[in-house]
Amino acid sequence: MPTHRIQIECRRCGECCRKGGPAFHLEDRGLIETGQIAAKFLFTIRKGEPAYNNVTGFLIPSPSDIIKIKGKKESWSCLFFEEPYADCRIYEYRPVECRILKCWEPAALERMYDKNRLTRKDLLQEIKGLWDIVEEHSVKCAYETIRAVLLEDGKKKTAGYSKKLNEMIFYESELRALTVEKAKLDPELLDFIFGRPLSETLSNMIRMR
Repeated sequence: MPTHRIQIECRRCGECCRKGGPAFHLEDRGLIETGQIAAKFLFTIRKGEPAYNNVTGFLIPSPSDIIKIKGKKESWSCLFFEEPYADCRIYEYRPVECRILKCWEPAALERMYDKNRLTRKDLLQEIKGLWDIVEEHSVKCAYETIRAVLLEDGKKKTAGYSKKLNEMIFYESELRALTVEKAKLDPELLDFIFGRPLSETLSNMIRMR
């Protein structure tokens, strides 16, 4: 009779890290505020944006901000994951999702996966002026509005982007550039502050339409 070993510890295969960086929870707030994980290494999935749910396995509109570690270029792998030895460059101060994840026993992660999410408001609302800009952008480029426009364009069989969507893309592009110029910000912070560019996320939404 063949025997199967029961996994009780991490094998350091790196598979979980290759599937994407973790999402942040309130317990992780100090990692960002103290600079242990710099904000330029993060991006935001905004409320309403289509996001893959690791627990259900479905692509669904995000119920709130999801702040995540960026992936490597042309790859889903977490930015801090190091091949070929499956090392983590931030292992000592890795986020709570990484600490709690056991691929052979996923129940603990599933219980906390969509609870106590850390949001941009938790981190930015005290920064004078900047949070007002973020809120204005969230209203003018709300995914709820975008979804309604796409639905209407679908009924009209509109090819490509409609005038309203093009206006949103232009507004956001100008806002991102102006924020960098006026606030002297590192451009790498933009995907955390404003989320991924609409020029990227809209193309995915249109393909799903």
